[in-house]
Amino acid sequence: MLAAAGLPHASTTRHFPGVTSPAEPTAPFTAEARESLGAVGLDLSRVAYARQMHGADVAHAITRGGAAGEVDVLSTRASGVPLAIFTADCLAITLWDAEAGALALAHVGWRGTAKGAAQAAVGAATALGARPARLRAVIAPSIGPCCYEVGEPVIGEFTRAFGHARWERWTRPSSNGRVMLDLWRANEDLLAEAGVDPQAIENPRLCTACHPELLYSYRKGNRGRLVTLAALP
Repeated sequence: MLAAAGLPHASTTRHFPGVTSPAEPTAPFTAEARESLGAVGLDLSRVAYARQMHGADVAHAITRGGAAGEVDVLSTRASGVPLAIFTADCLAITLWDAEAGALALAHVGWRGTAKGAAQAAVGAATALGARPARLRAVIAPSIGPCCYEVGEPVIGEFTRAFGHARWERWTRPSSNGRVMLDLWRANEDLLAEAGVDPQAIENPRLCTACHPELLYSYRKGNRGRLVTLAALP
């Protein structure tokens, strides 16, 4: 959707070469990765990334590559500076307003959902001139409600953040007091509540835990990382 509209954008699989963790002391991309993604307009010599903390803090208006601190949302108006989010079940959400030339990417797991990372990404893009109603959103492959069984502390945190009557629509009962949690629907709803047109939210609904041959899943014991990147043209 975004690449077809003119935004260099990619989400990798487990077969993509040369990606390490952004927590490592070295840069998270090898020369092989830089060459591969350069072919789709993503210059990894300029890539910005973060040490992701499962929160909702933002690195605002990034203008150059390198480590952007301990945050889970990155935003920019700088042309040609790729933003990178690393996942292995969590959601990577990309937001783009082509007219404003504003871009934001967010790392959103259950903690980030409860803390408002998706809404923080909308706010970060808006601070750069975007209008929520103009934003186009893409949710990268991530764990689906088919596989994401949770108990405490997730149930307690979601009840405190959203109230039981509100957040139970994102669940179905499992066993022993546990539930199957739909982070996709939760974040689609939260983006819509923040002003994003639901029709402008693309989600392939490709579950990382269902496809271990293609994607990394922390829950399935695969400790590699997928990466979602986008850069303003």
